[in-house]
Amino acid sequence: MFKIEEFDIKLDTDYIGRNFIYSDEVESTNAMLLASKDSNQNGTVLLAEFQSKGRGRKEREWISSSGQNLTFSILLKGEFKEQKIHLINLSAAIAVAQAIENLYQLNVELKWPNDVLVQKKKIAGILLESISKGNKISRIVVGIGINVNQPNFPGQFEIPPTSVRKEFHSIVSREKLLSEVLNNFEEMLETSKRSGKKVLTDWRNRCKMIGEKVKIVDDDKTKVGIFDDIDENGFLILRVGDKLEKIHYGDVSLR
Repeated sequence: MFKIEEFDIKLDTDYIGRNFIYSDEVESTNAMLLASKDSNQNGTVLLAEFQSKGRGRKEREWISSSGQNLTFSILLKGEFKEQKIHLINLSAAIAVAQAIENLYQLNVELKWPNDVLVQKKKIAGILLESISKGNKISRIVVGIGINVNQPNFPGQFEIPPTSVRKEFHSIVSREKLLSEVLNNFEEMLETSKRSGKKVLTDWRNRCKMIGEKVKIVDDDKTKVGIFDDIDENGFLILRVGDKLEKIHYGDVSLR
């Protein structure tokens, strides 16, 4: 059982998580926050012990054992420029990486566009969804799934999964980890509003694929080249021969 009091004591934010909703089970925390008319406060966090229709990018199923991990979504309201939304995605990934590093001294890497890795295994993933009004985005939901205390992961996976418990060799406090992630995320958000450069630099420092030959798959399209860098909005720059190409979406793997 998630101890809300223990989480609340460690939360040190102005608005992220100050409206906190806890649920035993929902279909999807992202879908519920996007559709909700009652949970309208900026920074609202919805944590569910189990998602019956949890998903990652491209509607891939996200399987998480009930009560062992952290599956939650954060509501952001305002007017957002579409090209800058990916910086929020990178900020969330950095916030998760910092929390795991600070609390458990694990070596965390980030994989474009939304994976958090330890020992080349996936420990967390992020999914952003949004609602637009006209040509402006007014509502963003940042969905985050972190494998915390799950001891094993049966099944076949493109990237093998792991958990904090497996890497740290001990059961850890989900309350402490969630509060640390939210504290970091608010700080990264405020930093990105002032300047996206620090977000980009922090993300680059944790990505080991930059400079490597990669394959990018997006539906039925496959591209191969050098992962040259990320641009000012966080999109991948692929070098193919003498040409540079901006990549907005895709699954990246080393060649």
